[in-house]
Amino acid sequence: MWCLELLLPLLLIINDASCQWNVWVPRDISAMTNSCVVIPCTFVYPSGIRPYRGVHGIWYYGQPYPQLYPPVVFKSRTDVVHESYKGRTKLLGDLHQRNCTLLINNIGSEHSGRYYFRADLGGANMYTFPDFAELKVLDQPNIDVPEEIVSDENLELTCYAPNNCPDMTPEIQWMYTDYLPDPELNSDYLEDSNTAVLSSTLTFTPRPMHNGQLLGCRVYYPNTTLVYERLISLDIKYSPRSVWVNVSSEVMEGSSVTLHCEVDSNPLSRISWMFGDEELLWDTVSNISLSLDDVTPAQEGVYTCVGDNGYGIMNTSMYLAVKYPPREPSVNESITVQEGTSLTLHCSTQGSPAPTLTWLKDGELVGTITADELSVLEIVEITPQGDGQYRCLAENEHGRASNSLNITVEYAPVFLEESKCTVVREGVQCVCMATGNPEPTIEFYLPDLNVTINETDGRYNFYTHTDGHTSTGMIKLREKGERVDNGPAVNVHCSISNMHGRESVQLELQQEKKYMMAVIVGTIGGVAVIAFIIAAVRYVGHNNKKENGNPRQDVVLENPALYYSAVKKDKHNLRKKVLKTELLGSKFNSILEETTQGEDGDYQPVGTMARLERQELNYATLEFMGARSREGASGRGDDGGNYTEIKAK
Repeated sequence: MWCLELLLPLLLIINDASCQWNVWVPRDISAMTNSCVVIPCTFVYPSGIRPYRGVHGIWYYGQPYPQLYPPVVFKSRTDVVHESYKGRTKLLGDLHQRNCTLLINNIGSEHSGRYYFRADLGGANMYTFPDFAELKVLDQPNIDVPEEIVSDENLELTCYAPNNCPDMTPEIQWMYTDYLPDPELNSDYLEDSNTAVLSSTLTFTPRPMHNGQLLGCRVYYPNTTLVYERLISLDIKYSPRSVWVNVSSEVMEGSSVTLHCEVDSNPLSRISWMFGDEELLWDTVSNISLSLDDVTPAQEGVYTCVGDNGYGIMNTSMYLAVKYPPREPSVNESITVQEGTSLTLHCSTQGSPAPTLTWLKDGELVGTITADELSVLEIVEITPQGDGQYRCLAENEHGRASNSLNITVEYAPVFLEESKCTVVREGVQCVCMATGNPEPTIEFYLPDLNVTINETDGRYNFYTHTDGHTSTGMIKLREKGERVDNGPAVNVHCSISNMHGRESVQLELQQEKKYMMAVIVGTIGGVAVIAFIIAAVRYVGHNNKKENGNPRQDVVLENPALYYSAVKKDKHNLRKKVLKTELLGSKFNSILEETTQGEDGDYQPVGTMARLERQELNYATLEFMGARSREGASGRGDDGGNYTEIKAK
C-alpha cells in the first residue's frame, strides 16, 4: 500500500496534464540479489481515447519495440511471459487507475537492465513509452568512499542498502572497526524518485598506520538467510614519514658502490638521488637504488635522497668518501736562473687520505716533510751546487706519485786547476779547462807572437771539447820550452768567457826542471845500461865457447826481469834499439824496447815492468857507430872490445 500512497500525488498531476501519452517511472532502482523489488509506475493517455474492452498493459525487458520481440516480463491479458520471469512478476497497480506498478520477486543478477511499459487500450490505441526504469541487482552493499582519504583529516564512510522490497527490511552493521580511533555510527533512511535506501555512516580520523586496513559493511534481512558483505581497503594518503638511506661509507677509487633509498609514503613518492644540485636518478617507486661504477674522487661528497608525493616532502643525506692514492704532483716548470737568485718551489697534489709531500734533490732529502696537499720549498741565493733535479714525492697509505723539475744555474766561467802547460816529446802541450754555464768558450793567446788561437791551426794543433758545463781547450807548441833571458820557457795565456763573464790567466809550465834532469840522467843511465848488457853478453858467450869449443854465431839476449824486450821471429833483421829511461822520484827504472820493421814483426811485452803505468817518459837515444863483431861472427875477428864508440845524441 505504501507504493499506492506514493502514486496519489502523481495521479493528481496527471489529471491536470495535457492529454498525451506519458509515463513516470524511477530512472534507477536497485535491489539485493534473491530479494524483491517494486518498480513504481503511472501513465496517461490522450483524453479523446476511449479504452476498448478495458485497459491492458505489458512490461518489456531490454527494449520497447514489440517487433523486435523483447522478453515479456508481465502481460495483463495472458500469463505468457519469458521463462526467466515465470512466477516472479506481479502487477501491483490498477491499470484502469493508470497505475502500472510492477513487483519482481526472487531477482537475480540476470534481471538487471532496462524495463519498458506498453499501454494497450484496444484496437490501434497501443503505445510503448520510451522512458524506462533501470534495475541494478546488487550482490553486496554499496560503500560511499571519498575519492581521497588524507591522514589526520576527518573521514566519513557510508554504507547503503536498498529498501525497495515491501516484505523485507534490511539492517546494516560495520565490520573490523575495533582498531579505529573513536569511531562514530549514524543511520539514516533516504527516499529518492520513489525508491528507498537505508544508510549507515561511520566517522573517524585515519592515521598513516590505517593505510591498507580492511573495513566491512554487512547487510542482512532479519528472519532470513540473506546476508551481504562488502569489504574495502583504506587508501590513506600521507606525506613521506621516513626516508632511509645507506650509512655514510668509504670506497676505493675505481670500485663500485650502490646507494639505497626507501621512502614510506602514500601515494608513492617521486624519489630522487641528488648530488649537490644535480639530480642523478629519479622514479616514482617505494625504493630506488643508485649504482656508481668505477668511482672517481670527483664523486666524493654528500648524496641526498628526496621523497615528494604531493602531500609533503622529506629527505635524508649520506656522505660518500672516495679513497685514492696521490695524484701526480703539480710542480713548477723547469727553469734556468743565474747564480745568486732566490727561488720558491711549489708542489701540490690530491689524495685521500691527504698525502705527505717530500722534496728530494738528486735523490737526497731537502726541506721538510709536509702532511698536506701543498708544500713550498724556499731556495735562497742559489749556487751552482743547487743545479740539478728537484723531485716532489707524494705518499699515502694507498700509493705514491712524484713529479720533478730541473733547475739550471747559470754562472760566470771558472778556471779549473788542471789548466797548465806540460813539456812533451813534440814540444809543449797546453791545456785549459774551465767550468761555467753556459759552457765557456776557450781561446789561447801567445803574447810573444801576438797570436790568438781559437781554431784549428797546423802550427798549434788546437783542440776543444765540451762535457756538460766543462770545456777543455788544448794546443801543442813545437818549441822545446827553453827559458829565454831568465823568463818563462813558454808564454801562453788562456781566456774563458760566456754570457756572464770573462777571465784570462797565464798558464804555468809544469815539469820543466824534471824534463832537464830526465835528459841528463837518461843519457848517463843509458850508457850504464848498455855497458851492463855488453858485459853480460860477453860473459855468457865466453862461457859457452869454453864449454862447447865452438864459437857462437850470434848472441841471444835473455829477457831481464826489469826490462821490456821485443823478440823478432825473424832474428836476422834486427835494425834498431831504443832505450827509454824514466826517472820516477829517487828510483831508477829502465825500459828497453826493440823496434823492427818488416811484415813479419811480432812483439810481446815481457818482464815485471810491463805492469807499470807510464808517466811523463823522457827519452835518450844511443847510436852504435863502427862496432866490430866478435871473432867468428860473420867471418870477422874479435879483439875483445864490445863497441868502439858510444855517442849520445
